[in-house]
Amino acid sequence: MQVASKNSGRTSISVSLHLGFVLTGVVNTMLGPLLPILSSRWALNDAQAGYLFTAQFTGSILGVLGSSFFGSRRGPRFTLSLGLLSMALGSATLFLGNRALGLTSAFIFGIGLGLTIPTTNLLISELNATRRAAALNLVNFSWGLGAVACPFVVAFLQRAHSGSDLLFAVAALLVILAAVVVRTLPAMQRQEVPPLVESSHQIWRSRFVPILGSIFFLYVGTEAAVGGWVASYAKRMMTEQSNTWAMMPSFFWAALLLGRAFAPLGLRRIPEITMARAGLVTSAVGIVALHSAKNGSALAISVALAGLGLSSVFPIAIAALSQQFGTAASRVAGLTFALAGLGGATLPWLVGYASTWYGSLKFGLLVPLCGCLAMLLLHAVLGDTGRSTEDKRFSHTSA
Repeated sequence: MQVASKNSGRTSISVSLHLGFVLTGVVNTMLGPLLPILSSRWALNDAQAGYLFTAQFTGSILGVLGSSFFGSRRGPRFTLSLGLLSMALGSATLFLGNRALGLTSAFIFGIGLGLTIPTTNLLISELNATRRAAALNLVNFSWGLGAVACPFVVAFLQRAHSGSDLLFAVAALLVILAAVVVRTLPAMQRQEVPPLVESSHQIWRSRFVPILGSIFFLYVGTEAAVGGWVASYAKRMMTEQSNTWAMMPSFFWAALLLGRAFAPLGLRRIPEITMARAGLVTSAVGIVALHSAKNGSALAISVALAGLGLSSVFPIAIAALSQQFGTAASRVAGLTFALAGLGGATLPWLVGYASTWYGSLKFGLLVPLCGCLAMLLLHAVLGDTGRSTEDKRFSHTSA
């Protein structure tokens, strides 16, 4: 009887976490399809609109730091509830005032994202100790569902001239979910982290630290730049009177989701670095095609190609982090994930700045193309560094 009750409790918690991650996917990506609306509402140029992404990702960095602080002192229930309520507050107030309030709202829901995403992943990992990888893939699939659905909902509501309804509905659902989390989530014991064998000096001297840190910075910035600006680009490019421009980010996120679902099959035959390089070439081709697209169909294919190419890059970077640093990976991860957030705060803003400076969003979207090319170069160095390390280990073993 107790076993059945315990399993029922775990199921309820898992369902709540999955629903929360669907909403997290919506909040995480909603600035993209909403950006043309917000720009028109507040008379923003692209450089000014780019600051919305900077506000969101700056808040996210602080939220990630807060998740570690609150998680160790108040537990995951408090941390997750605070994150959900922060996202609700930021979402509900985004349309209520002027640009200053909008930036503040983006910053607040960014904090909520930073609190919620790592806490949810850790909880799912703890609840599924015997099948962590599968469970984490599944919960992040739920995030992807929210990301894919959001632009379609925005397009539907735009037809009814009620774009703010999405924000209020998401905020209400987040508040309800926060109440459910407080009621159902038990306090969990924080596991002690085993002491590191490697010294800090040896860790930070590794050549992999700046390489992987740069990849994390460029990847998140490139992903946010394409997903965040493609709706604005589509609206300016498409001449027909429709709201299909708002759906364009969905093709990007759907391809990203699909690519991550099938990447494990490819990795059985293809080395990780090779797959990452092939993906970056594919994404670069997609962004180039995006620049030359003449209609909505061509644009959708180009955006999907860019998303498909990027799909395996981030998971492979995380795997490389774990592979190279072992038990010290958690220490290096703090820096790399902070750099990832910094990339999200920087590159989408740089797209807007370049667009305003040169008078063309097409020029601004060269930023993510440069990001792909830079990551290609870094993966070439990463592969050479990895082979060099393996050779040294082999020579040492032979000696």
